[in-house]
Amino acid sequence: MSLTRKEFLRQGFLSLGKTALDIAGTLRGGEVAEAAVVPDMEPSGEPRPDMVATPFNERCLARNCGCFACVERCESQAIMVVPGEGIRVDESLCTGCGTCEYVCPVSPKAVAMAPREKKQVF
Repeated sequence: MSLTRKEFLRQGFLSLGKTALDIAGTLRGGEVAEAAVVPDMEPSGEPRPDMVATPFNERCLARNCGCFACVERCESQAIMVVPGEGIRVDESLCTGCGTCEYVCPVSPKAVAMAPREKKQVF
């Protein structure tokens, strides 16, 4: 099966993530993979300096197949793909808007927003 990037985006990221989990469940011996319920609410895109994107590369499709959903939507260009590893987030560039988490096609998400660690000044 070959899809163009345009067709891939048209099909919707959430349905693709659910399909990937269903296939993974089948390969594991019939276990049924449950997809998390994602709210139908797009992030505001407003910067949140108290939050930062955190990658979970064990779930990331970019690790093996070339998914660029979060990289393409990151306006601050804080995310980059590392072949064979997944994604890396430059915390100094991340605005905490949450768009990357919203567009991630897998469930559970391969990138999630987490509170930014406060640096202590001595």
